[in-house]
Amino acid sequence: MPSASDSSCLLFLSQGVLSNISSITDLGGFDPVWLFLVVGGVMFILGFAGCIGALRENTFLLKFFSVFLGIIFFLELTAGVLAFVFKDWIKDQLYFFINNNIRAYRDDIDLQNLIDFTQEYWQCCGAFGADDWNLNIYFNCTDSNASRERCGVPFSCCTKDPAEDVINTQCGYDARQKPVSGTCPCGLAHSVPGGAFAHARGCICDTLLSSLVKEVDQQIVIYTKGCVPQFEKWLQDNLTIVAGIFIGIALLQIFGICLAQNLVSDIEAVRASW
Repeated sequence: MPSASDSSCLLFLSQGVLSNISSITDLGGFDPVWLFLVVGGVMFILGFAGCIGALRENTFLLKFFSVFLGIIFFLELTAGVLAFVFKDWIKDQLYFFINNNIRAYRDDIDLQNLIDFTQEYWQCCGAFGADDWNLNIYFNCTDSNASRERCGVPFSCCTKDPAEDVINTQCGYDARQKPVSGTCPCGLAHSVPGGAFAHARGCICDTLLSSLVKEVDQQIVIYTKGCVPQFEKWLQDNLTIVAGIFIGIALLQIFGICLAQNLVSDIEAVRASW
């Protein structure tokens, strides 16, 4: 039997996990814990109605199960259509969500691990690019920022070297530092494809060339693509798999509705023959 200390420890850990979920999913005052409770309650009621209805041959519970499952299927179908129609709005919300969590990157270790995992898995940095990390007080490039991580990015933004066995957590330092004006090599202007700067004289770097040098340097060290475009690319590349999963779930729901209705019909047919 668990002791009082074990129970209090378990309660403390559960409160910590739930508070971490709330901090990660900043939904404007809505506590996502309620979403988990509602989903869990719906699944319990649905499973209870289907199981007991089939065991006890209770037509009311079976009809409730099939109607409830039908409503859920209709809501999922509606959500899919709305997601396709309002995909730009969803993209904006995803951008807002990621940027909110970038601001709080150092505030919570679980949030930090989630962002690092996302950036490593998608090979991305920020919502739409590495400069989104200017939103974080430790990584922004303002003159008032005294952090060593100034103008940098988290290590999860760094391109991986297969020869490295140990993760270099400082690889993102100064990764977004702008090149010093006038320090580019003399031959760099002639090395740009298309010869756009072939007539440039001396070693003067104009704004466009500085931006090009910065982007090329960043691509060597860190991922420059944002997580939102990378997620869209992943969906396009795996559209068949994603569509297959959703179709499979839909077929299971339709199959459950048909079985429940068929069982109701059999029960009513047997009762009618009495």
